[in-house]
Amino acid sequence: MLATESQSKRMRHREPPKFPCETEIELDRISGLSEHVLDQILSHLSIRDAVRTSTLSSKWRCKWAKIPNLVFDSNCIASPSQDQALIKNKLVSVVDHVLLLHREALNKFKLSHRELVGVTDIDRWILHLSWRPVNEFILEIWKGTRYKIPSCLFSYQNLIHLELFNCLLRPPSSFKGFRNLKSLDLQHVTLAQDAFENLITNCPLLERLTLMNFDGFSHLKISAPNLQFFDIGGAFDDVSFEHTFQLTLVSIGLYDRNVALSGSSSKLLSFFANLPHIRRLEVQSYFLKYLAMGNVPTRLPKPCIDLNYLSIRVNFNDMDESAAALCLLKSSPNLQEVEMLARPEEQSGGRTMNSSWEDEHWTNLLLQLRSVKIVGISGVQAELDCIKFLLSNSPALERMTIKPISVDGGWDLLKELLRFRRASVLAEIIYLDP
Repeated sequence: MLATESQSKRMRHREPPKFPCETEIELDRISGLSEHVLDQILSHLSIRDAVRTSTLSSKWRCKWAKIPNLVFDSNCIASPSQDQALIKNKLVSVVDHVLLLHREALNKFKLSHRELVGVTDIDRWILHLSWRPVNEFILEIWKGTRYKIPSCLFSYQNLIHLELFNCLLRPPSSFKGFRNLKSLDLQHVTLAQDAFENLITNCPLLERLTLMNFDGFSHLKISAPNLQFFDIGGAFDDVSFEHTFQLTLVSIGLYDRNVALSGSSSKLLSFFANLPHIRRLEVQSYFLKYLAMGNVPTRLPKPCIDLNYLSIRVNFNDMDESAAALCLLKSSPNLQEVEMLARPEEQSGGRTMNSSWEDEHWTNLLLQLRSVKIVGISGVQAELDCIKFLLSNSPALERMTIKPISVDGGWDLLKELLRFRRASVLAEIIYLDP
C-alpha cells in the first residue's frame, strides 16, 4: 500500500512529455525539403528576407549565401526615413555585407534603387564581382549625372545579359567584346561612335539589342548575325543592317522630327535589304519620315513574306509618308494585323498633292489581314482614302477599329465609314469614342 502511494506521488509530480510546438514542426518540414526546393524558395525572396532566414536555425544560417541572384532594389532595405544620406548608407552597408559573405557563383547581380546615385562604392562592387563569373549584370542609376563604368566591367567575359541605365561607357582599348553576350540593353547612355560599333560587332552571339535615349553615336550600323530582336528609340542620323538575316522583331522610334532630307537613294530599299525574315515591325515617332526619304518605290524588290504585324505612326497629310506606308502594305502579302497611329499635331512636311491611297489598280492585296486599328484620325481625306484602301483590299478582314482624335465631326465620320465597300463580308467597323 505504501509503495503504491509513493508511486502515485511520483506520478503526480512527473512533468508531462514535451511535444514540439507547431512552429518547430513547420520549420522541420521546410528544412526537410530537398536542397533544390529550398534554393527555389530563397530565390523568390528579397535579399532582406533571404538574409533573415539565417535566424531560423543553425541549418539555415548560411543557406542564403548560396542564392544565385542578388537583387538590390527598394525592397532590400526597410527605411521609413526620407533622409537620402541615411538610405544611401544603409544600402551601401547591405551590399557590402552580402558581397562579403556570399560564397557561390552568381547568375545575376542587379543594383537598382531609386535613391541610388553614382557613388564610388559601385566601383568597389564591380571590381569585387570581376573575380567571379557573373551571367547577368544590371545597373540602374536613377539620380545624378551619368555614372562612368569602370574598365573592369569590360572583363566580365561570362556575361549573357548586360543592362545599363544612366551610364557613361568608355571601353579600354584592349576590350575585344563580350564573347558570350546574348542580350544588351542600354538606356540613357553615352558611348562614342567607334566604341559602339566595336561593341556590337564583337558580341557574336548577340540576340537582343535595346537602345533608348543615347548620345555620343548617331550612325547605327548593326552587324550581328544572331540578332533576333532590335528595339531602339532616340535621335540618330541613320540606321543600317549587315548580316542580320535572323532578325525578326524590330521596333524603331526616331525622336527627332527634323529629319535631314538629303540624297535621292531610297531609305526603304536600304533598310529592308538585310531583313528577309522580319515578322513584326513597329515604326514609331518620326521614323516613317526617315523611311520616306529619297525615291519611294511602289513595292520593295523582295516582299516581306514573313511579316505578320505592322504598326506605323504616320502623318497622313504628308504624301511621302503615305507613299512609304502604302509601299510597306503592298510589300507584305501575309500581314495579319495592322495598326496605324496618326500624327495630327504635325502639319504637312512634304508633298500634299493627290492621295497615294487613291490608286484603284490594286485589288485583294492583303489576303491574310484579319485586324486593323487606326487611332488619332481627324477625318481628313487622306485618312479616309487609307481606310477605304484597307477595306477594299482585305477579303479576310474581321475587325477594323477606328478611334478619332476628338468627338468633333464623329457622327459624320462614322456615316462616311459605313458607306465604304468592304471586300470581306465578315468585316465589322468598331468606332471608339476618343
